[in-house]
Amino acid sequence: MLTSKKIYIVVGLFFVLALAEFYIFDREASFSRGTGNISQTFEIVEGEGVKDIANKLEESRLIASDFYFNYYIWKTDSREKLQAGKYEIRGSMTIPEIVQVLSMGEIIPNEIKVTFPEGTSAKDMAEILKNKGFDGDGFSQKVKNGEGVKNDYDFLKTKPAKASFEGFLFPDTYIFWRDASAESIVNRMLLNFDEKSTPEMREEIKKQNRTIFEIVTMASILEKEVKTADDMKIASGIFWDRIGAGMPLQSCATIAYVLGKEKKQYSYEDTRTPSPYNTYINRGLPPGPIANPGMNSLLAAIYPTETDYNYFLSDPETGKTIFSRTVEEHEANKAKYGL
Repeated sequence: MLTSKKIYIVVGLFFVLALAEFYIFDREASFSRGTGNISQTFEIVEGEGVKDIANKLEESRLIASDFYFNYYIWKTDSREKLQAGKYEIRGSMTIPEIVQVLSMGEIIPNEIKVTFPEGTSAKDMAEILKNKGFDGDGFSQKVKNGEGVKNDYDFLKTKPAKASFEGFLFPDTYIFWRDASAESIVNRMLLNFDEKSTPEMREEIKKQNRTIFEIVTMASILEKEVKTADDMKIASGIFWDRIGAGMPLQSCATIAYVLGKEKKQYSYEDTRTPSPYNTYINRGLPPGPIANPGMNSLLAAIYPTETDYNYFLSDPETGKTIFSRTVEEHEANKAKYGL
């Protein structure tokens, strides 16, 4: 038979456990996040209740559990604060942050900011656009076939007819209308390239008896090979010298493009992979750009720095470019940096 003391102990333990469970539940309701990792457009339809909203949030993976959302709404008495409309919800937001957005009327803007880093491929640009709610697949098609896209720019005249717009989609931060079509996005990026490539740059390219397509192709390789603007110019000098001497470029960036993945070190077999883009087995530039270069790499391709360097590699730990003059020096650097 339980004594009064034992009863108090049991009740006390039960109370402590219940309090602990409540604390954990309350904490989850305040700090848990959804399982998705991209921004989504979320709509509250007029007349929807809290349970409906909670279910939709959970189905969209914007919250971990509808129970937490319902509890937080009850705890904070926010039921009447939720407003109908379309909202931009990030997968990394907590329930309190989501409730704030849904109750403060932070309705989704008509304009969306999209940033494409230098060296982004058209394929990756399409994914970035998808994550922002745009037609990424349509973008990819327009880049390839050019249907409905303004293509009478002077800088496109040397582009082979069957080549895509890869390389000419200038990487930058853009503001697009939410309902922007795929062709309008491609047009805006081509217009940006046209505006960024100055008359002086184009005149210099002509003086060198090169084409803008060749420059963009070289720039795309430099963008993926080297980090800093100064090092890009040195690497550009090395690559143009190799082309002038009838030597293969031997660019690891083109091997990564062929294989579809980057490696710390490419094997001999990797460098023998059959592809017109493989600059280990083919001389000269590849058939076209392997990415969309930024201004630094474009300028480096046009204005290379002449040095007595003949080789270079990247420190796998820091990405720093290490230049060398002789084969022996280059081999020593490869051994030093574990390549």
